[in-house]
Amino acid sequence: MLLERIAVLDHVLEQHAAALGDDFTGYRNHAYRVVNACMALGPTGDGALEKVALAAAFHDLGIWSAQTFDYLEPSVQLACTHLSCAGHAAWHGDIAAMIREHHKIRPYRGAGAELAEPFRRADWIDVSRGVLSFGLPRRLLRDISARWPNAGFHRLLVRLALREVGRHPFRPVPVLKW
Repeated sequence: MLLERIAVLDHVLEQHAAALGDDFTGYRNHAYRVVNACMALGPTGDGALEKVALAAAFHDLGIWSAQTFDYLEPSVQLACTHLSCAGHAAWHGDIAAMIREHHKIRPYRGAGAELAEPFRRADWIDVSRGVLSFGLPRRLLRDISARWPNAGFHRLLVRLALREVGRHPFRPVPVLKW
């Protein structure tokens, strides 16, 4: 069963709608695809869905808020500020790990891995458009993509990556980690 309305995710994205501009729908749909894939990978525990939803809302926002493709730390800062204001400062570690490690190529095994690793896999599932599935059924991935269509998100990623190649040819994708 798909998670179709996640209030905390929608609330955060609405707060950043002006910064997202024309990319709002594409990013929102990406965040919903990531949350659904992540939860299907099975993270559990106290507040898991809300933590995953918050990480999804903030994980790439630094692209727009800081206007950079080296956006992990700006995204973490936005999330931590939000968490402090919302009374969830205790979640800083889990959500920061999900954001910082979501572009890691190899599995993440550090602090907060019980949420960060399925989140990392979910983002890779979406960025690869399901080529990487990490064992999730293809039917589920098709259902998720049908419910939250791409809306230009992958085209945006390609455009940003090509721009970075021109600016920083020896480090075009600074957010990738081994």
